[in-house]
This record gives sequence, C-alpha cells and structure tokens, in this order.
Amino acid sequence: MLNRIDLRGGVGDPRHLLPRAQLDVSVAVERIRPLVEAVRERGYPAIREASERFDGVSPEVLRVPAEAIAGAEGTLDAQVRAALLESISRARRVHADQRRTDHTTQVVPGGAVTERWVPVDRVGLYVPGGLATYPSTVVMNVVPAQAAGVRSLVVVSPPQQENGGLPDRRVLAACALLGVDEVYAVGGAQAVAMLAYGAAVDPTETLRCDPVDMITGPGNIWVTAAKRLLRGVVGIDAEAGPTEIAILADDTADPTHVAADLISQAEHDPLAASVLVTSSVELADAVDRELARQVPATKHAERVTTALSGEQSGIVLVDDVTAGLRVVDAYAAEHLEIQTRDAREWALRVRNAGAIFVGAWSPVSLGDYCAGSNHVLPTGGCARHSSGLSVQSFLRGIHLVDYSREALREVAPHVVALATAEDLPAHGQAVGVRFPGDAP
Repeated sequence: MLNRIDLRGGVGDPRHLLPRAQLDVSVAVERIRPLVEAVRERGYPAIREASERFDGVSPEVLRVPAEAIAGAEGTLDAQVRAALLESISRARRVHADQRRTDHTTQVVPGGAVTERWVPVDRVGLYVPGGLATYPSTVVMNVVPAQAAGVRSLVVVSPPQQENGGLPDRRVLAACALLGVDEVYAVGGAQAVAMLAYGAAVDPTETLRCDPVDMITGPGNIWVTAAKRLLRGVVGIDAEAGPTEIAILADDTADPTHVAADLISQAEHDPLAASVLVTSSVELADAVDRELARQVPATKHAERVTTALSGEQSGIVLVDDVTAGLRVVDAYAAEHLEIQTRDAREWALRVRNAGAIFVGAWSPVSLGDYCAGSNHVLPTGGCARHSSGLSVQSFLRGIHLVDYSREALREVAPHVVALATAEDLPAHGQAVGVRFPGDAP
C-alpha cells in the first residue's frame, strides 16, 4: 500500500526525493480571484451565491443567531461536552504560559527602549467543515487568541445542509463553551474574503461583519489560496495544506501502533500524507502487514487507502536513526512522531517540525485533542521557517523609544555621521536642530 523510497547508502539533500503532495496554490489563487473580487465589490449577494454553489445551501442571514449557539451547547452529548471541556482546560494551561511580558532595556542613562507586546485587535478564525467537522479546531484557534488578549473574535465555518444552513452543531457548541458569540455560516474562499474586507450579512444590509486584522485556521486549497491572495490586506497564520504525519522509528517500534498512527492522519483527506522513516526493513514489512489488516476495518477505508497509496505517502528506508533524523528535518513534518530507543534525546535533536510527539505513548491523536498543545500547525515543509499557532501568533512587538535631552545629545554625533554616510542629511538635521549652536 505504501510506496518505498530507499535512501540507504546516503544521498545529498533528500528533499526532492521525499514523498509530497503536488499542490499548486498559485493556480488555485487565479481560480478564486474573481470570487474574492466579487465579495469585495458586491458583499452579501456574492457570498450567498458562492455558498449556494459550493455548499448547496444559502442561508438568508449569514450570522448565526445567539440562541442557535446556546441551543447547540444544550444538545451536546455529555461525553463530548466533557471531552471538549478537558481539551479547553489543558489548552488554557499550556497557552497561559506563552504570554509574553513587556521588557525595558536601559541602553544608557536617560535612554531606554521598551518592547511592548500588544494583541491584534480583531481576529477571524476559520473552522473547516468538509469531510469532517472540527469542534477541536475551535478550541485550538480561540484559546491562544483569548490568552493573548484579542479584543474581538469571530468564527466562520461552512453551512451544513443537515443543520438547516448553520455550521455543525458541535462547532457551535464549542463556540458557546468558549464564550464566542459572533459566528457566521460561511466557508471557503468567500469566508476569507468576507473577513478581510467586511460585508453585510443579511438582505437588508443592517447586519455586518466588520473586517478583521488577522485570519487563522486550517482549510482546503481554496481557503489556502484566498489567504495567500489576501495576505497584506490582513495578516494570516500560515498557508496550511493537507495534513501530514511523519514517524521516525527503529526496530523497537510497535508496528501496530505505527500503522494505526499513519491511518489516523490518512482519514482526514485523500491528500493527507503519511510517511514512515525507518532503519528497519523488518519494521517496514510488519507495518505493511498491519496496514493490510487495519485499513479495511476502519470507517473511512476508501479515503485512507487513497491517501496511503498516493504520491504524498510512503516508507523511507535509511541506514540508521542519525540518517533518519536528517530525512525528517528535510521533510519538516506538520506532525512528527519519534518511536525509537531514547526517543526524547532524538526528539531534542530535531530542528524542523510543527509538533513532535515523543515515544509510544504520545500519538498525534493526543495532540489533536487533549495534550494541551496546539494542532494548527505548518504543513508542506513550512515547518522549516514557521511555527504552529500559539499566543505569540496574536501578539505584535512594539518598541517604545524614550530618550532624554542629554541622552540624545550624547549620541547625536553618531546619528549625524551615519545619516551623512547614507546621504540622508535631513536625518542628521532632525537631530541637530534640537541643539542650536552645538556642533554634534
């Protein structure tokens, strides 16, 4: 089921040899550009037309009524409610420790620079609603934004035919549990455009969604394309593509666990990536046998089979764990499991991953729901330069420069010298004019 790539014997940079989904977001950008422009120019009618076209439903009023949000919480299964509350509690504990504090550096007597951390004012949080529904993604978006002190939060999620044109009830219930009351039944590129530009959300244009400063959350390729197109109009967290898992394993790994973890991510999407990197041919063979046994028994067997047999998934054979570490660093997985001897020591040597799951008892599924970590993570190799969603995602560092007259006079000759060297004499004059008669 899984293709094999044999990198034993050593290679140079393995990036071009590793399995990866071939997604051209730039093509998708051009496909959704007319829709985004239509939302900017026409607002509500364009959003409703797109919802009818792509979701098969066009709610007359896009904002979800407060009573529907509260009512969804009341219908929540008791076990699911308890699980969501536990997920919220653990996420709040982890994210509370991420809040940065302001710091003042006394550069010289009378001269100081303070770095203040100021939250983004208004944020739009995207919650997918395609092949699955994701109340857990509400938690992962909302908790760090609240911990950062974001003033205004708005959630968008696609309308569901089976829920009367509203987002999934469990998504609405999660919003209620977190105290989010501004929710819109809009998905896809039209939701991203609405958040970026703002728009009326009812036929009379008396209700509006005000534009946001930042958009976060995962979505399909059309959501990703809209985020790329509108970056600059708004801030974004990342261009999140299909989910992916990489597992670095040696001969101590349990093939039953490894196969189950590969399947767990493959059930998200036919384009999901599941990659095993191992120095053990015996483990690779055992995992293949386990996949043959487990996949037919899983609910979404067809979707899982498509994902596991696609070009984005595979088993990569390496000489040893050291070589495997080079491979997983090159791959830069969204989720990376380490199932080896001394797993924590190897995990601490990893440089590129969205999140790292250490040992046999820390599967990705734990991080998806109840570890306390965040599951909104960089995909497609972006973990080489980007981080997962956190409190810092919603904070901006602002420098306060506070110098006295004497502190400025002391450094004035250096300012003038550098301004002259850069042929920007007015810069120097802006300092010199403050000390008439002096020759700084």
